[in-house]
Amino acid sequence: MAKSKAPRKSAPPAKRDAKSKTFSADEKSAMRERAREQRAAASGAEAEEEVLAKIAEMTKADRAIAERLHALIKASAPSLAPRTWYGMPAYAKDGRLVCHFQPAQKFKTRYATIGFSDNAKLDEGAMWPVSYALKELTAAEEKQIRALIKRALG
Repeated sequence: MAKSKAPRKSAPPAKRDAKSKTFSADEKSAMRERAREQRAAASGAEAEEEVLAKIAEMTKADRAIAERLHALIKASAPSLAPRTWYGMPAYAKDGRLVCHFQPAQKFKTRYATIGFSDNAKLDEGAMWPVSYALKELTAAEEKQIRALIKRALG
């Protein structure tokens, strides 16, 4: 009769950082916001009211940038409809996201960003930026953003 082999002991699982296994509280909150947004699917004035409400909840620094950015986008790209996206102010054309504003407070980063989706026509060669850091919004940045928005719309 053949000897049975002793069960092989496996090495203990490597200890993982708890953060790498799960989403952070901020990420979970953003996902809940997105699910709520999809259920609600607000349109027109309701959607803009939601955007303005989200802007009003921001810290003073983020709110100052978001208010100016909102006005700039509405004035320079009236075809973009305001809406929220993962609880952040966003702007869409024909229901498809084009750009969004991520306040620094959202994920506790040191700067806010304006980001563009794959629907934005910013393609330039094999690589191009789709997110820009914003520490403040001066006339120079406003000019750049207007040009990016115009380009993003094709």
